[in-house]
Amino acid sequence: QTQLVESGGGLVQAGGSLRLSCAVTGATFKKYVMAWFRRAPGKNREFVAAVEWNRGFAYYPDFVRGRFTVSRDNTKNTMTLQMNSLKAEDTAEYYCAARSTPYYCSSGPQLCLELRDGQAYNYWGRGTQVTVSW
Repeated sequence: QTQLVESGGGLVQAGGSLRLSCAVTGATFKKYVMAWFRRAPGKNREFVAAVEWNRGFAYYPDFVRGRFTVSRDNTKNTMTLQMNSLKAEDTAEYYCAARSTPYYCSSGPQLCLELRDGQAYNYWGRGTQVTVSW
């Protein structure tokens, strides 16, 4: 059974860094894109980053651009999220997601709104908590 397993969450002071990892275990599947989402208490799920599995091209929302970096390791079947300059508002449960089917970016390859929607993904991890203190 395929599983996505997140790790690396924890408590950090504002301005600090954390590195999240997502490991794909169990039965293998063709990955087209993987992503990170987050959900803070009382808020909707939010897109954090995505990376195309073959090309390594990354997508970010404006509020993390320049602070977060997503990458993937094809040989280790893992995805990481390096988070720097963390802010209190980054506190949330962070989830790893994967898509195993082809996709089309109707808004163009640079923006690709489809990949910023959680409904685009059919595999999800259970999450890892990130808490940023003042």
